[in-house]
Amino acid sequence: MEENKVKENALKLIEKLDNKDFGFYFFTLDTKGNPTGGVAHIYQQVKLLIEYGYNAYILHEDVDYHGVSDWLGKEYAELPHVAIKAQNHEISNHDFIIIPEVFANVMEQWKNIPAKKIVLSQSYDYILELLNIGASWGLYGINDVITTTQNQADYIKTLFPNINTYIIPVSIPDYFKCSDKPKKPIISIVSRDQKEAVKIVKSFYLQYPMYKWITFKELRGIPKKEFAKALGESCLTIWVDEIAGFGTAPIESIECDTPVIGVIPKMIPEWMEDKNEEGSVILKNNGVWTNNTLNIPELIGQYLKVWFEDSVPETLLKSIENSKGKYTEDIQRIKLKEVFDTLVLKRKDEINTLIKNIDNK
Repeated sequence: MEENKVKENALKLIEKLDNKDFGFYFFTLDTKGNPTGGVAHIYQQVKLLIEYGYNAYILHEDVDYHGVSDWLGKEYAELPHVAIKAQNHEISNHDFIIIPEVFANVMEQWKNIPAKKIVLSQSYDYILELLNIGASWGLYGINDVITTTQNQADYIKTLFPNINTYIIPVSIPDYFKCSDKPKKPIISIVSRDQKEAVKIVKSFYLQYPMYKWITFKELRGIPKKEFAKALGESCLTIWVDEIAGFGTAPIESIECDTPVIGVIPKMIPEWMEDKNEEGSVILKNNGVWTNNTLNIPELIGQYLKVWFEDSVPETLLKSIENSKGKYTEDIQRIKLKEVFDTLVLKRKDEINTLIKNIDNK
């Protein structure tokens, strides 16, 4: 009798999945209005899933969630939101919860929730931050992870060999483009650590006092379109983010035809790496890359010299051009549909296997 009830519920679940009568709930941190690439990526996925006819939601903890209207705009701010503390929206076993990798504590708290849980890993460096020693995602009933690059997927496999990995790339909006006016003597600076950015600027002015009229513009915390406009006007972008999993800012700068000087991250981004004839990883020359932050002021001085002389190396300019157009919204849209359709089919297969086991008893 009990097995008949389980089978009946399983068949109802299959029907809901077939009719898209379920939700994808993306657990999202309240950044209090501060722009972050990771949150923007989540909102973009929710927007695209809704376009494909799925029910998708931003899931957050508090009722007074600040939202993203200040920096992503009305289109994203008006996407469906669900507040956990409001307790007016039930998540059921036919739903999917997508949890960022850093929230291992949330995974543990929700391990008994019947919904299908999936990890969203955008920053490999956060995976172990709140994960207990000896624990794994599998202990919380999670065996699927979505990430942004193959390099990150490979690293995740070294930690959790039995996890299923799926890749949805980051996309760069088409408003990241070169200004229709000549570049200005402005250097944009994007750094995870604001103190590091200040040190670079101070050091540069001390080493190159003749360039004190050059303006540095730190792009921390400004709206996305304003960020794009600043990159398009600048003659150079400085990027320091050694734990970047993807590194959106340099690609955004490249789309704006603005060269980048940056520190090579611990995990080399796919857009920065190439392979030589022996199969070894080498760096592309689509930017000026260094292992040492202390080198950056000197590299800025060298670049400004050739820029003012209108003699920026053709190899750099050509490589920048060849790196453009790799992360469009169209490419992301196609891959996202493929991944989430697959996750739904996989969920149906799990339920059909349960039904088959009942029938074979």
